[in-house]
Amino acid sequence: MNKESRQKRILSLIRAKPIGTQEELKSLLERAGVPATQSSVSRDLVELGVVKHRGHYAMPQANGAAVRGLLSLDLSGDNLVIARTEPGLASAVAVEIDGAAISEIVGTLAGEDTIFVAVRDQKAQRAVMKKIWEIFG
Repeated sequence: MNKESRQKRILSLIRAKPIGTQEELKSLLERAGVPATQSSVSRDLVELGVVKHRGHYAMPQANGAAVRGLLSLDLSGDNLVIARTEPGLASAVAVEIDGAAISEIVGTLAGEDTIFVAVRDQKAQRAVMKKIWEIFG
């Protein structure tokens, strides 16, 4: 199973029931037929922006509402950040990213549920990911 599918399953599990530890999440993934290591689960949680709230994993909140459509951020090559969104929300998320005027971003291109965020160089990728999560969390 690829990373994107594993991350979708993680989000589904977190929304379905209270999960308090990475080990518990790893066990639930394995029971669902999704192989995962503790380190991959840890990285996935960071990339997805999952936070601990009252002892359980949850999607971050923004003004009392769930993050506005952004599901994950991933690196691709040296100059792209790939953003995954809820279906139909990529354009809205891209508009919000563009409106933030992040200096490291050269431009965005949105589809139905995916956004390509072009950045100046490899060093800018992580900084842009952090800034985008700050906008949505």
